[in-house]
Amino acid sequence: MAAIDHLLKTMLEKGGSDLHLTVGLPPKIRASGSLQPMGDRPLDAAGMEALLKEICPPRRWADFLERKDLDLAHEIPGVARFRGNYLYNHWGQAAVFRQIPAKILSFEQLNLPAALKKLCHLDQGLVVVTGPTGSGKSTTLAAMIDYINSNLAKHIITIEDPIEFVHPLKQSVIVHREVGEHTGSFAAALKGAMRHDPDILLLGEMREMETIKLALGCASMGMLVFGTLHTNNAPKTVDRIINTFPADEQNQVRVMLASCLAGVVAQLLCKKIPKGRCAVHEILLTHEALPNTIRSGQIANIKSIIESSGADGMITMDQSLLARVQDGTIAPKEAYLKAANKATFAPLLRPGDLDAGHRGPADRKSTRLNSSH
Repeated sequence: MAAIDHLLKTMLEKGGSDLHLTVGLPPKIRASGSLQPMGDRPLDAAGMEALLKEICPPRRWADFLERKDLDLAHEIPGVARFRGNYLYNHWGQAAVFRQIPAKILSFEQLNLPAALKKLCHLDQGLVVVTGPTGSGKSTTLAAMIDYINSNLAKHIITIEDPIEFVHPLKQSVIVHREVGEHTGSFAAALKGAMRHDPDILLLGEMREMETIKLALGCASMGMLVFGTLHTNNAPKTVDRIINTFPADEQNQVRVMLASCLAGVVAQLLCKKIPKGRCAVHEILLTHEALPNTIRSGQIANIKSIIESSGADGMITMDQSLLARVQDGTIAPKEAYLKAANKATFAPLLRPGDLDAGHRGPADRKSTRLNSSH
């Protein structure tokens, strides 16, 4: 057993989700949302290098020393899999490991909106799952791929850095490819995938302009492409894709995106009552007005399309937050902190819910006015 496995197993025993390793500090775990030290013995530089190098293939270790950053997967057989990120900081080498759930959770277990199943039955187009780091994008995508795998006979190629969820063979044929191990880059893997007769492509992350351009091309050529971005809602997702490109290419990208965008699923995690976390979603699906909205650059109008299409399964993030408050899943304060339009949730707050650090401009103005009387 590798030395780091003892730390990872201890993390799991304490109910942690992440292990943080930094030179000069004892190992720390994230449990119940907060960082907690594991003992009081700090890691030194030699100990850190030994921990990280032991579980890293030599070629990947050489890449890390050159690039100063590395993503990889690590497994303790029979226990759990982990996604690791190696990096350099002011004190030297460091790393963060996050547990990858051993079991792929279903739509029902995750309480995902039924509208996401519509996206799984599409034959072509680009579907983007978005949200901040740690919001559960990979878990949601895994549930969607598992749904397809259980119900449809498709050829699916996943391209990830690293591979997170390994799908068993059911009705579909699924090929997992890891950047750095099986291919040099996302772009190289995408170019190769075009020759492998895929029905569905899953991109772990749409990071670079070339990758996004190839993803748009694949979606326009008749493939169903799932990808992820770090944005918080549908309009920002469209903007991010377009603004990745130079100004002289953006009109062409708008035309491509208008023709192939099939859906955007934005996701946030909220604290549940009394404990745990739940996902809330903003969902954009295809709509007759959407292509022209994108081509004309009127991206702000996407919000109106979503608001007026609830019967089709679309929902804004604020609508989703309000529904979770009304059914008692999350507290009004939690919704207020995550909402775009905080005025909707301010009347639902209880006295003392907000301190100065959580008040928006409108709330602070109201406080000043009230205190002046």
